[in-house]
Order: sequence, then C-alpha cells, then structure tokens
Amino acid sequence: MNFRFTDSEILTLVELLSLATLVSEWNQNPSFQQKMAAINSLEDKIFEHLLHAGYTKVVEFNEIEQRHQVTDDFEKNSFFMQCYDEFRQESFWEELVIRLADRDLAQRIGFDAWNNLTEEQRRAQTAEQEKRYWIELEKHGVDHLRVIHPLGQG
Repeated sequence: MNFRFTDSEILTLVELLSLATLVSEWNQNPSFQQKMAAINSLEDKIFEHLLHAGYTKVVEFNEIEQRHQVTDDFEKNSFFMQCYDEFRQESFWEELVIRLADRDLAQRIGFDAWNNLTEEQRRAQTAEQEKRYWIELEKHGVDHLRVIHPLGQG
C-alpha cells in the first residue's frame, strides 16, 4: 500500500502520531502494554521512513533509546505539544475536582455506601459540590487547599 502526502500533510501526520503516543502513554493498565508496543513500533516505522526521506528538521534517531522521535525544535514549536499540555492541565483540574467531591461524598454517606454506587450515581450526587470546587479552584488554584494529617501522622 502506498500513500502520497504533501509536506503539510506529513507535518500533520507527525503531530497526530506524536499526540496519540503521548496520550496513550497515560494508560497504565498492564493489559495495554502490548498495544502500546504496537503504537510505538508504528510511530518508529513512520518516523524512520520520514528521516530517510529527508525530514531531518522534523524527526531524528535517538541513539540512547534506539528509536526515532521528533526533534526538539519541532516539538517546541508544535501544535501537538500545545494540545498535550492543555490535555494534561484540564485532566489535572478535572480529576482533582472529582476526587475532592468523591471524598466529601464518601465521608458523608460512608465508604461502603459510596463504593456501592456506580460512577453515574456518584456524579449525580456530587454535581453541586463539583461546581463549588470548580469555582474555588478557578479563583484561587490550589492556594486554599491544605493537607490535614490525622492525629499522630505527619
């Protein structure tokens, strides 16, 4: 099978592959390792082909890791890194809000009752608390968050 891409399409393909790989690496489930290896292999294969085709400003071979990767200059100026940074930022805040609201719910109804709820049931019961946390975090970030250790710990 052969594909023909313009230079612009090649750059878009490199960005898509790079973004997909970065996001996929967040999956820590051991059952995903084989699929991740296939993703890395495909990325390496395409990047190797591009390197041999003269895209040296875009991809390079990393001797230490023995794989092909985007160049630092390409990465620094890329759209995919902006997307990835935004993804990480939004994931952090969303996860923080959900976990704080879930913690409050578990404290209010008890861990056993909380554990018996589905994710949808939890979200329905924590929607108002999540909104309050969002407002707080949008105004103050983590400045007002404090860790309070149980007696005798910390």
